[in-house]
Amino acid sequence: MKCPRCESTLYRKNGRRNDKQNYLCKSCGKQFLEPAFPCSLETNLLANGNGHTKVSMAEATEVPLGKNLLEEKVTEKSLDSFSLTLAEELLQTILSPHWLESAAFSQLLLKIQQRNEIKHQLETGISLLLLDAENLKLDVNSELFLASICEYPLQVKIAFANWRNPSIGKQDIELYNRSYQLVHVPEGKNSADGKMIAIGACVLRSYPTVKEILVCSSDGILIHLCNQLQNQGLIVYWVRRQGQTLHIENRNTTKLTHYSLTMATEVPSFEKVVEQIQDLIKNEQESINARLNSLAAIASLFQERCNINIKYNPKQPEIEEIIPILDNSSTQSIQAIREEEKKADSAEIQNGKTLDKLLLRIIQDIQIKSPQTKLSVSKLGSELQKITAESPNSIVKKLKLGSSFTKYLESSPIFTLKASGKEYEVAMSEEQPLLCE
Repeated sequence: MKCPRCESTLYRKNGRRNDKQNYLCKSCGKQFLEPAFPCSLETNLLANGNGHTKVSMAEATEVPLGKNLLEEKVTEKSLDSFSLTLAEELLQTILSPHWLESAAFSQLLLKIQQRNEIKHQLETGISLLLLDAENLKLDVNSELFLASICEYPLQVKIAFANWRNPSIGKQDIELYNRSYQLVHVPEGKNSADGKMIAIGACVLRSYPTVKEILVCSSDGILIHLCNQLQNQGLIVYWVRRQGQTLHIENRNTTKLTHYSLTMATEVPSFEKVVEQIQDLIKNEQESINARLNSLAAIASLFQERCNINIKYNPKQPEIEEIIPILDNSSTQSIQAIREEEKKADSAEIQNGKTLDKLLLRIIQDIQIKSPQTKLSVSKLGSELQKITAESPNSIVKKLKLGSSFTKYLESSPIFTLKASGKEYEVAMSEEQPLLCE
């Protein structure tokens, strides 16, 4: 006997079907029945006494096997068509407007959302807070600070105390309004601590998604609970109170964080305090520099306007000069000073080249006197005004070199401007040769 599909002779029995032996092909996995002809007919088929041609046993079994194969193919096709029809009907029913608006569809969506939320919680994890309300009191701000320390959201909060104790007051109502689970314990020493240890040690059974636990109590006996939770692979924070400060210790990393109850803020470390002081000093220096630059710009504008008013005011009172009686040396020094003043007063700028030379000389003099000083546009204009007794903007406009002194410096290839806050720093261009004589 051979497999009707691959004609393999390797097969084994595989139960019975319709009171016939069923076989399973080891080569292709095809199931087929035993031959339809009984063994008693084998001799008649192999040697026919009526003179007909002899037929082998394999040929004799091909007819019923082929018939069974056709029946199986028809059955498979009918099952496939039935499945396809059923799938089409289901899709038409599910996608129909009546089904989408039905209550069954809403319940299905709700179940899917709940399963997704449970799966998300299992993947992300939550934080849990255990509070000994008889030993430590947490206000809303302290609780929010503890939640900010955790990497996972704080979703479960359990408080332990003898709520009949009059010293607690209305703390149970306050905690209940803040979504705490209140666990009552009988009166007795360390009763709340014992219950807290009992529930906290097996917290993973009730909350399998817990990743972090905040143990809030100053009692030293709770260190046993912290160690047990660490052994279960949880991140444990031990929260204790000393005076007006909360000490939060990460038992896994031994990192300490401090929180001031009176100021409702985190107490920074010494390194952070130094950094904050340095930042304050730096910000104050920048503020002072900005104000000085603004004041220098205002002074420059004021001087410019004053010079314009003096220039166009024909009626100026003559100042009577008083010359005291001095000796020869004093007279000579005064004459030298007056000669220098006359040279400065007579210093006239004829063109842009002369202006560039004068500006370069001013920059070089300032750099020689104080190399570390950053020269601003307003300061350069003030130095130029001291020499020429004329505002820089009026000089630039008179020579038709631009609309303002700053724009002239920007357009000149000899100078470079760099923004510094609200001001510009002036420097000589490295690519240009010096024009000073």
